[in-house]
Amino acid sequence: MTFAELLDSIGGMGRFQIIHVALLVIPVLMTASHNLLQNFSAAVPGHHCQIRVAANSTGGTNVTQRLSAKDLLRVSIPMDGDWEPEKCRRFVTAQWQLLNPNATVVNGTEMETEPCTDGWTYDKSIFTNTIIMEWDLVCNLRTLGQMAQSIYMAGVLVGALLFGSLADRFGRKALLSWSYLQMAVSGTCTAFSPNFTAYCIFRFLVGMALSGIVLNCMSLVVEWVPTNVRTIAGTVVGYCATIGQIVLAGLAYALPDWRWLQFTASMPFFIFFLYSWWFAESARWLVLSGKPDQAVQVLKKVAQINRRKEEGDKLDTEVLKSNMQKEMALAQSSYTLYSLVRTPNVRRISCCISSVWFATSFAFYGLAMDLQHFGFNIYLIQVAFGSIDIPAKLGAAIGMSFIGRRFTQAASVILAGLAILVNIFVPRELKALRTSLAVLGKGCLASSFNCLYLYTGELYPTVIRQTGMGLGSTMARVGGIVAPVVRVTGEYFPYLPPIIYGTAPIISGIAAIFLPETLNVPLPDTIEEVERGTWPNGSTRPYPQPVSIGCSTTEVNGARFLGGVKRCRSVGVNGPDPQLVKIRHSSIEVNTPKPIFICVCLSLFSFSFF
Repeated sequence: MTFAELLDSIGGMGRFQIIHVALLVIPVLMTASHNLLQNFSAAVPGHHCQIRVAANSTGGTNVTQRLSAKDLLRVSIPMDGDWEPEKCRRFVTAQWQLLNPNATVVNGTEMETEPCTDGWTYDKSIFTNTIIMEWDLVCNLRTLGQMAQSIYMAGVLVGALLFGSLADRFGRKALLSWSYLQMAVSGTCTAFSPNFTAYCIFRFLVGMALSGIVLNCMSLVVEWVPTNVRTIAGTVVGYCATIGQIVLAGLAYALPDWRWLQFTASMPFFIFFLYSWWFAESARWLVLSGKPDQAVQVLKKVAQINRRKEEGDKLDTEVLKSNMQKEMALAQSSYTLYSLVRTPNVRRISCCISSVWFATSFAFYGLAMDLQHFGFNIYLIQVAFGSIDIPAKLGAAIGMSFIGRRFTQAASVILAGLAILVNIFVPRELKALRTSLAVLGKGCLASSFNCLYLYTGELYPTVIRQTGMGLGSTMARVGGIVAPVVRVTGEYFPYLPPIIYGTAPIISGIAAIFLPETLNVPLPDTIEEVERGTWPNGSTRPYPQPVSIGCSTTEVNGARFLGGVKRCRSVGVNGPDPQLVKIRHSSIEVNTPKPIFICVCLSLFSFSFF
C-alpha cells in the first residue's frame, strides 16, 4: 500500500480535506489583491504645478479672482505636445496675452518656465490619495513608483528562497501561520507608513509573506488530497487567485484612499492566523522528518473527522513506514542545485523551462501593472484582466489534457508575445482594440502560468522536483523584479518596453518547443529515469540521445567488440533496447538532433535584453 492508497483508506477526499482546502484557499483571494495592489495605491493621477501668480504681474491679484480655473491654468502652465498642461514646468510669470485669441507671437523672455518649486496640484476625481500624491513621486521622482514595485517583487523572491527552505525544516503549518501573521502586521504597518522609505520596507516584508503563504498553501493542499483530485484542487487555488483580482477592483473603487485600501486588504490575515492552528501538518513531511509518531496522530485525527475511525485505529508507525519506504529512500538521497544542470537531459529541461518562467512573469507584470496606460476606466480594466483568467485557465486545462503540455505551453507564450507586439502598431485613438489585445495577452500569460505549475512538476524527477520548481519560481520572481525597471525605459524610448515585453515570450515559446511531452507519461522518480528517455519524435519516450559508436573497439552494455559485424543491443543512456543494430567495420554513428544548444542560445538571448 502506498501513501496515496493510505489516504484513500482514511476517507480520500472526505470532510477533512474539503474543510482543509476551503480554509487554505480563502486567504489566496487576498494575496492576489496584495500582488496587484500597487496598480491603485501607486496610481498616477493627472497633475500640474501649483499655480502661482506673482503679486506684481499684469492684472494683479484682482484679475486672478475673476478668471475661471481653465483660464488661470492657461496663463500659468505651458502646454505639451498633446495640448495638455505640462506636468513638470510652469511659467515664471503669468502669460496674460495667451487669453487673447488673436495673440500669435510672444516674446521669448515672457515664455520662460521653471520647475514646480511649490509642489503639484492633483486630479482627485478618481483617487483621493495615492503614494504618488502623498509623497510627490512625479517628475524627477517618477521612477520611484516603479522602484517600489521592484522592491516588493524582490521581497517575493527572498520569501520564496527563505520560507521554502524553512518549511522543509520546521514544517508547512508553522511557516504558514507565521506568514499569515507577517502579512497582517507588515501590511497594516504599510498602511501607516510615515514616509516612502518605510513604505518600501514594509512592502518588501509583505512580498516575503506572500511567498510563504502561496508555497505552503499549495504544499498542504497537494499533500493532503488524493492523487485523482489534485488537478481539481490546484485549479480551485488558481481560480481563487483570479477571483481575488476581481475583488481588488471592487475594493479599490470603494476605497480610493491608498491607506484605507492597504489596511482593508491586510486585516483579514489576522483572522487567517487565528484559525490556522486547526490545520493539520503534512503527514508526509512528519514521516520524512523523523516524526512518525506525530504523523500517526495526525492521520488518526483525519480519519476521525472523515468518519473512518476504525481505519485510523489500525495505523501505527510500522504501518506508516512500510507505506512510505519509497518516499523515505528518496528523502535520504542528497541533491543540490547543481543536479539541475549536471546531466544533459535535465540541463536541457532547466534551461528551457527557466526561460519560460522568466518570460511569462516578466510579460505578465509588464501588462498587469500598467493599467493606466490604456486610457480606460482603471477599475473596469482590472475586472477585465481578472475575468480573462477564467476562460484562459479553462482553455489551458483542456489543451493540456487533449493536445499536450508542450504545445499548450509554447502556444500560450507565443500568442501572448504576438498580442503585445501587435499592440505597438495600433493607433492610440483605438483604445478598445488596444485594451482587447492587452487583455488577450494577459489571458495567454495566465494560461502559461497554469501550464507551468503542472508541466514543470512533470518534467523533473521526484528527487529534484521541488528544487526544479524552486528554480522556476525564482526565475519568475526575477522577471517580476525586472519588469518595472524595463517600463521606466519608456520615458526615453516609448516603444522599447512593449518590444521587450513581446519578444521575450516569443523566444521562450520557441525554447519550449524543445521540451519533452509529458501527457500520459508516468512521473519519473530519479534522474536516471529522465536520462533514459527518448526525444518526442512520435515515440512515447521524451528524450533523444545520439548514439555514437566509434573506434575499432567499442563497448556495448559491458561487452567489447572489435571491428566486423556483430549483432547487439543499441546503446546510449537508454541502456538495453529491444531494437537490434549492426556494428560494421570500425564505427557507426547515428545522428539525432541536439536541441540543448538551441535551447541554451534562446535562453541567453532572452535574458540578454535585461
